[in-house]
Formats: sequence, C-alpha cells, structure tokens
Amino acid sequence: MGIEANVREVQRRIDQACQRSSRSPDEITLVAVTKGVEASLVKAAFDLGIRNFGENRVQEAELKIAQLTNLKPEATWHMVGHLQSNKARIAAELFDIIHSVDSVRLAGILDRLVKKPLPVLLEVNVSGESTKAGFFPGEVAASVGDIKRLRNLKLMGLMTVAPLAAEPEEIRPVFRKLRELRDSLGLEHLSMGMTDDFEVAIEEGATMLRIGRAIFSDRRQ
Repeated sequence: MGIEANVREVQRRIDQACQRSSRSPDEITLVAVTKGVEASLVKAAFDLGIRNFGENRVQEAELKIAQLTNLKPEATWHMVGHLQSNKARIAAELFDIIHSVDSVRLAGILDRLVKKPLPVLLEVNVSGESTKAGFFPGEVAASVGDIKRLRNLKLMGLMTVAPLAAEPEEIRPVFRKLRELRDSLGLEHLSMGMTDDFEVAIEEGATMLRIGRAIFSDRRQ
C-alpha cells in the first residue's frame, strides 16, 4: 500500500483500539517515526495530516529537518532514540520534545543547554533487559524528584521500548506496569507502542505512539 492507504489503516486501527478501551482518539498523538525515510516521504505524510515526527539519530534528524523547514504549520519533532550526552546540544536545538531521557545526568546536561523550556519524558527499562537503556522502575520516583527541580525541563511523562515478542498480547504487562508507574507519579503522558503492538499500548493507556513501519512500510532508505 502507499503512504495514504497506510496512514488511513493506522488511524482506523487506532480508532478501533480506542473504542475497545472507551477512550477518545483525541487522547492519542501519532508520532510517525522517520528513521531512514527520505524527506519527500515525510512531506507526503505531512500533507496527509500527520504533524508529529520522530527521529532516532541526531545526525540524520539534523539533515532531514533542514530540508523540511518550509512545512506550514510547522511540524513537531520528537527525539525517540537513545541520546548520547555529546549530542545533547544539537538535540536541544533540533527537537521540540525528547522521549529518551535515560539518566539524571543527561537531564542536567539538557537543562544547561536549552534556551527555552523543553518537554521531556523519562525512558524506563520496564522489562529489565540488559541491552536497553533507561531507568529501572524502582529508580524513577527519586529521579523524577531530581528532574522536576531543573529549571528548563518540563517533565511530561514516561516512555518505554517493549521487548520483542511473538504476540502483542505478551507485551501487555510491560505497558500496564508503565501506566501504573506513571499514575503513581501524577504525570500525564505515556510514550509506548510501535507498529507491532500499538493497539495493546492504547488499551493500556498510551498517549503517544511511535509508529514507523506501518506508515512507511518498505520505503526506508
């Protein structure tokens, strides 16, 4: 399918998941992940009504965003991949929101670099996988206190990258645990759910979905 059909299908699936969970689609922000996607295809998605785009790598985002400065109204750019501290200065200039703050140290660096309040989410390694970055669930409450004291960061919520699974239903406990943690901290947003599991994420309370393949299919570079 082309991008237009893909976008319609993703939106249909979002609507159905919201109906099953008695939620409004207005509660959900679809972040189209454009890693490896050329600028012309991002523009095509923008023309179809998508306004939020996510990038995994600072260097790729820097080149792509520069090619898309003529989007009106302006797109909102989300940093959704691992952020190295030596890339924090560029990220603070490029992105409107960062999903992947994975340490108090990184938060402190961003706080010193930004020139205006920067919305952020804390990445939580809910599944405890050694290959994933992020706070462990037991560390989050204390870290939230530290980060809320920073002047220039606006803490919006939590993010997680779910483990690979044969069936989306296997991921439900991970999403549920993140929602319960978010609720206990009184935060607003949950960034969770990707192409293979976003419907379960919606049912468990996601407010931001990070979807790439279902929109851009095999059109990545």
